[in-house]
Amino acid sequence: MKNFRKELLLIVLTIFLSVNATSQNKKSSVTESDSKIEKKSKKKKKKKKFKLPDIDLSHWKVTLPVADENGKPIEIDPPEILDFASNEVAKPYMYIDSTAGAIVFYAMPTESKTRNTKYTRSELREQMVPGNNNVNWTFAQGGNLKAKLAMDETTKDSDGKYHRTIIMQIHGRLTNEQRDLIGEDDNNAPPILKIYWDKGKVRVKTKVLKNLNASDTEILHEDAWGDDDGFNFEQEVGFRKFTLEVKVSEGKMVVILNGNEYKVYENIHMRRWGVFENYFKAGNYFQSRDEGSFSKVRFYELEVSH
Repeated sequence: MKNFRKELLLIVLTIFLSVNATSQNKKSSVTESDSKIEKKSKKKKKKKKFKLPDIDLSHWKVTLPVADENGKPIEIDPPEILDFASNEVAKPYMYIDSTAGAIVFYAMPTESKTRNTKYTRSELREQMVPGNNNVNWTFAQGGNLKAKLAMDETTKDSDGKYHRTIIMQIHGRLTNEQRDLIGEDDNNAPPILKIYWDKGKVRVKTKVLKNLNASDTEILHEDAWGDDDGFNFEQEVGFRKFTLEVKVSEGKMVVILNGNEYKVYENIHMRRWGVFENYFKAGNYFQSRDEGSFSKVRFYELEVSH
């Protein structure tokens, strides 16, 4: 009887130890599994998310602040601009910030200046027909430009004030017939709209006719137009993201900041401007020649429609 009890006790003890060992193994396995999951989770958190800007460049060309062998600013048209990220010439001045999901436009003073200006630019120019500057639009046809952007970085002048840059434009253009009519040697016309990042504010400048009674031929000359006094939006954007929208229709131009502050131009100057063709521009047209100065502008979104 004693032997039977001993054997029974031994069996119970063996079963207990076996169950306990299995339980410990399961706990150990769960702990190891949890540890692996935690490590993977931490690795994922450490990895940066890569984002691409929401910008279609198939109808834009870019002008860079560097010159070709003839001293003219280098331009990249579509379709080549679609591969700008791998273009060695473009890389320093137009590149993707994949952590921010933006295209960065970098500009600084160089000797590579476009005609009729002392400043340099890293700036997009709209092309309604890719690769062709001769197809543009009028106010009667209308246009809409919308962007999300931010000033990334800019230097200060000798007074400690930030340098400013033009971030959007509507530029006028003479048709070939208008150019020949007034005896010009190019198709350049004044910009009806310039939008500045100006010391953390958004500033708008437009053109006004010097003589309201000038003929349709006389107003084709650049010197027929002067600058208005300019307009500053109340909101301060600083170095934060903001949205800008420009809506153009016959005799009217509206500029909208962050969807809630408007500047409307609807006057005789807008109506008379209807004689010109136009195209949109966007980027970084840097307004300083100070030594060592520069600015970087980020564009997260950019879209145009007509």
